[in-house]
Amino acid sequence: MHERYYYVYINTNKWNLVLYVGVTNNLLNRNYQHKNQNDKISFSAKYKVDKLVYYEVFNNINDAIVREKQIKSGSRKKKIELINKFNSQWRDLSEDLCS
Repeated sequence: MHERYYYVYINTNKWNLVLYVGVTNNLLNRNYQHKNQNDKISFSAKYKVDKLVYYEVFNNINDAIVREKQIKSGSRKKKIELINKFNSQWRDLSEDLCS
């Protein structure tokens, strides 16, 4: 049996104004969905939050969900601090996923 990974991530738009926190078991595919705005009426499509600026990896889905809720419930300031520690340039990390 192969090991499964779960990701908590933060996306933003090109102006770094809107923050979106999510959880997935396939970060590459989920990122593709955000970039292509598969669900046209979703929050992420409406605000064009297609730039991956932060993520964490988990082996357990429950741990990932707990962490997602923790990040979501935090202030915008806390989310920005988290991103700045992980990715101070706020560059799109999705390019790293393909390599």
